[in-house]
Amino acid sequence: MTRLNFLLLPACLAAFCLSCSQPAPVQKAEQRIAEESNAFRIYVTNEVSGDMTIIDSGTSKVIATVPLGKRPRGIHASPDRKTIYVALSGSPIGGPDVDESTLPPPDKSADGIGVFDVAQKKIVRVIKGGSDPENFDLSKDGSQLYTSNEDDSAVSVVDIASGTVVKSAKVGAQPEGVKVTPDGKAVWVTSEETGTISVFDPATGKITKTFKVGHRPRSIAFSPDGSKAYVNAENDGTVVLVDAKRLRMIKPIPLGKPGAVKPMAVLISPDGAKLYVSTGRGHRVFTIDTATNKVEGSVEVGARPWGIALSPDGKTLYSANGPSNDISVVNLATNTVTRKIKAGTSPWGVIALDR
Repeated sequence: MTRLNFLLLPACLAAFCLSCSQPAPVQKAEQRIAEESNAFRIYVTNEVSGDMTIIDSGTSKVIATVPLGKRPRGIHASPDRKTIYVALSGSPIGGPDVDESTLPPPDKSADGIGVFDVAQKKIVRVIKGGSDPENFDLSKDGSQLYTSNEDDSAVSVVDIASGTVVKSAKVGAQPEGVKVTPDGKAVWVTSEETGTISVFDPATGKITKTFKVGHRPRSIAFSPDGSKAYVNAENDGTVVLVDAKRLRMIKPIPLGKPGAVKPMAVLISPDGAKLYVSTGRGHRVFTIDTATNKVEGSVEVGARPWGIALSPDGKTLYSANGPSNDISVVNLATNTVTRKIKAGTSPWGVIALDR
């Protein structure tokens, strides 16, 4: 060894040791943290891969993929935004008019409402929320969950603290959409097979009214003052305008040819001026002006858009596109898709929360 090489050896060893002290996983973790911003987060349930994709809205990057359980679908946040609840189901994926005798048996042990801690980025418990929960809503104080139980044709009231079902009532066949009225006094439940809305009183545990709204309703949105409601009628290609005080249909709002356009989720803007509607195989999200109750425009977002969500400022819309496994980002000022972000397999539900 030459004198020069001998003198350089300590420096080389020091550099080698420094590199050893920063293993690849740590470096990657630091890089991931550096790519996060202080912007809000987008949370996506992926029905087939059984996980949640968490997206940083500032960088449009996936910052985490978290396991949830079987068939995560409905997703809602607690009033304080510290907890996210996710509907989990062990029932096999079927679809309309599928012969259920040909499907594998359900895994009832997988049914429940997953409780996801936002700070820890993980499921901390699973609450039993009745059989095959698909969607749900929360009471205004965040103490109770109202879940639709598809294979039981029922709505359940779940006490979050105790994790128990405290009330249950029968509704129409194949219930799915659940929405609490703005005053918190009633819960509306859609039933796909019977084409009805069941109005549930959580105080008494009774159904107070059932009325028709069209074929295959799945989602409900209320005007901020609670005077009007909008319900999708998937097989009619319409959104039904409802008098929420008199509990009766006012009129259907056509979006397109039935079968070609299949309204799925309905979502109202914070000020109540606009209604947004995803349309499944129609590939588009429609905008309805709630002052005139007429279609204002639409934008093609991707393959079979289902769940939709608004950014906290109401300027951006996100759609979960199941078959293409991605999320479309829509600038509502220009009504254009600005980017697409890869999610898990078959994204179903989506919400956006401030940090």
